[in-house]
Amino acid sequence: MKAWLLDSLGSIENLRLGEVPDPTPAPGEAVLDVEYAALNPADRYLAEGQYPAKPTFPHILGRDGIGAVSAVGQGVITVKPGDRRLILRSDVGVNRPGTFAQRVAVPVESLVAPPARWPAQQAAGAPLVYLTAHQALTNWGDLPPGVVLITGASGGVGVASLQLARAMLHKVVGLSRDPIKSQKLSDLGASLVVDPNDGQWVRKVKEHLKPQRVDLAIDNVGGALFNQVIETLGEHGRVSCVGRLAGPVPEFNTAALFFRRLRIGGIMVGAYAPAESRAAWDRILALLDETDAAPIVDSVHPFDQLKQAFAQLARGPMGKVVLKVS
Repeated sequence: MKAWLLDSLGSIENLRLGEVPDPTPAPGEAVLDVEYAALNPADRYLAEGQYPAKPTFPHILGRDGIGAVSAVGQGVITVKPGDRRLILRSDVGVNRPGTFAQRVAVPVESLVAPPARWPAQQAAGAPLVYLTAHQALTNWGDLPPGVVLITGASGGVGVASLQLARAMLHKVVGLSRDPIKSQKLSDLGASLVVDPNDGQWVRKVKEHLKPQRVDLAIDNVGGALFNQVIETLGEHGRVSCVGRLAGPVPEFNTAALFFRRLRIGGIMVGAYAPAESRAAWDRILALLDETDAAPIVDSVHPFDQLKQAFAQLARGPMGKVVLKVS
């Protein structure tokens, strides 16, 4: 089969399109003929050696995907050849071959039926970002309706966080540098969208929310912006740290946490056991059905243009960047 092979860590440029044997399902696994796969920043982090994984090389990236079952391993009774399935968070694309290939072997405990109302390209990129967003929103327990601030709000996790937060009855403030994307975020239900390059954005958020303050920040960016995000939080405010697209936080002063008793926590969907992923996924689908929300696809790229798809991901998409495999 054809697959995008990563020969060594260091860069996305180390990817090459090549031929490898078809996967054979082990007991408890099924092989999917991949229709669509989706890109995530974590794929790039892994390629660059910034992700805690130890794959065998050449490695196949890709954590999200949808396809039809073509073979099943010993003891599998929950799926059969011909069934269309979606991959929930698993070790696929991390320490085992992923979905940037024509076929992929997946533990059946990490497969679910795709939502009937979503086209395949929408469903393909949904699980990882919605599970991440759900964990970011519920990492501190079931918070009462309040104010959620989202950095990098137009990205995959950002859009998913906005949609789920609105379904949970939170007021949402989004950060986006692009005026067109800002309008789309407002259309999706953001109460306010501000440009983080605007030196007055923190003041504008406080004025908009007065007398409220931000209860939970979902930070996908990190870098110098993080210190400004801390300024927007109210008493007992929390930060769910999802990503670090802007790199390390410079000169963070822990005293910023003291007087408002703020809390910061990291998000890692890989910590979900398969049963937890399924339970979270069921709740996610129920929330999205309540508001008639669905995944946003930024662009769909041909299979032989994976590097161009990664370039689009780096530019900052509105929603998910998807790869059409077959």
